Amino acid sequence: MLDLTIAIPVKNEETNLPGCLGSIGHDLAKSIVIIDSGSTDNTKKIAEEFGADVVDFIWDGKFPKKRNWFLRNHTPQTKWVLFLDADEYLTPDFIAELQQSLDKDDKAGYWLNYTIYFLGKRLRGGYPLHKLALFKVGAGEYERIDEERWSKLDMEVHEHPVLEGEIGRIHSKIDHRDYRGVSHYVIKHNEYATWEAERFLKAYNEGNFHNLTWKQKIKYRLMKSVFIGPVYFLGSFFVLGGFKDGARGFAFAILKMAYFTQIYCKIKEIENN
Repeated sequence: MLDLTIAIPVKNEETNLPGCLGSIGHDLAKSIVIIDSGSTDNTKKIAEEFGADVVDFIWDGKFPKKRNWFLRNHTPQTKWVLFLDADEYLTPDFIAELQQSLDKDDKAGYWLNYTIYFLGKRLRGGYPLHKLALFKVGAGEYERIDEERWSKLDMEVHEHPVLEGEIGRIHSKIDHRDYRGVSHYVIKHNEYATWEAERFLKAYNEGNFHNLTWKQKIKYRLMKSVFIGPVYFLGSFFVLGGFKDGARGFAFAILKMAYFTQIYCKIKEIENN
């Protein structure tokens, strides 16, 4: 059993959560905590049946949001914390590399790699997903963004942890499988687009583009150009190998183009108003 807390932020995740918890098992981590934002389905019941601890989170619209709130108010008593979404499923290869990495104990945190399942099958290309979601307790927390007046998302989405110490990478992938369908994908990304537009304009107006990853730097350079959507389509389908997935890869790239075009439109709409 690893000296690890696995924290899973949720809201109405009865569809995804059983598979997520099942992939963890009962003997991998010392602690599994579900951070619940007022679920009205069977999410909490599923968590309790599995034996996970449940803490309730009610956002007041200010900093800290969900993950930072957990780190500050329910600080894990383990050396490591892994933030996992309910639609993310640990694989045997990932678990094996996780154990090896934590045994070395020479890093402050780790970038994690994820597969993406789209229309029922795993994508071979398209848009790689990486997150800094595993780190030592006390090494840092998620970046702080003042969004008291405009955000409706109670959890850090595109914020990344700011850590003290060397960052490593676990190469074996976690499976990202969301069984709630394309409708949920579109609704979720509409909310993300609003957040992206507001965050960009706040940073742009304040001249504050510190602590950005290289992907964020590229994205922010394109944010005020109408070509951001086509650039991401070309990148997803051609540069990153979306063509390997045929029609599914093409549809996925179209959705990426629509998402980034939506961000551009929201930026212009806010500026005009």
